[in-house]
This record gives sequence, structure tokens and C-alpha cells, in this order.
Amino acid sequence: MDTDCHYRTGAPRKRHVLILDDDISLAWSLKETLELRGYEATIVPEGTLALKFVSQHTLDAVVCDLQVLHLEGDLLHATIERSNPSLARRFIFITGDENGSRFAQFADLAELPVLHKPVEVGTLVGEVVRVAEQA
Repeated sequence: MDTDCHYRTGAPRKRHVLILDDDISLAWSLKETLELRGYEATIVPEGTLALKFVSQHTLDAVVCDLQVLHLEGDLLHATIERSNPSLARRFIFITGDENGSRFAQFADLAELPVLHKPVEVGTLVGEVVRVAEQA
């Protein structure tokens, strides 16, 4: 009896992207676009849930709003940087904050992409593709 038929043979793993944003409309638009391009995408609406999700899953990229509930994006990134520096280099930040504030300083220091809302989905997907290829 051929037992090889019971095993998956080299099927590549889909690249997995976490979308952390409380703007559900933008998050769903990005999720649908990424899934059409062959990615697996998961939406999480707040920071503490995202931290738990990151600890339990293999991810290729994180799209992270800088201002979300319970654990803002810069603090989430700092936490992940300690436990998973490779993933921390694959963050893409989005923000509606036009004033600069502490998030601008953070973005400059982190040397990671920061896109301002309203974000064109095509631009965001391009960044995800670029960042996920580093995984």
C-alpha cells in the first residue's frame, strides 16, 4: 500500500499577514485584496489581542495602525522587537495622525514604512509584498 498519498507533498505555506487596525473598512479591504493575491490575512482590532496572536502564529508581515486600543502600535512593536526581532523588521505602520507627535519620532527611529490614512490599498499591498519577501 502506498502511504505517501496520505501526506502533503511540498505544498508551499501561504504567506500570513496580520492586520492590526480598528478601521474595519480599511482592514477588510486589505484582507480581501491580500487573499486574492494568495496571502492568508487575519484582522485583529486591538493591541493586546495582536500580541497574543503574534506569539501563537508564524507571520510574514504585520500591518499595524499606530493608534489602536489597549496597546498602541509603537509599544506593540517594541514588545515584539524583544521577542521576535525578525518579525519586528517586517512591520508596516499606518496612521491618521497628521500632527507628527511621538509617532513621527518613533517612525524615524524604527526606519520602517509609515503610510498616512487614507491609505490607498494598492500602495499598502505593495509594501506588504516587499516586506513579506524578507521573511
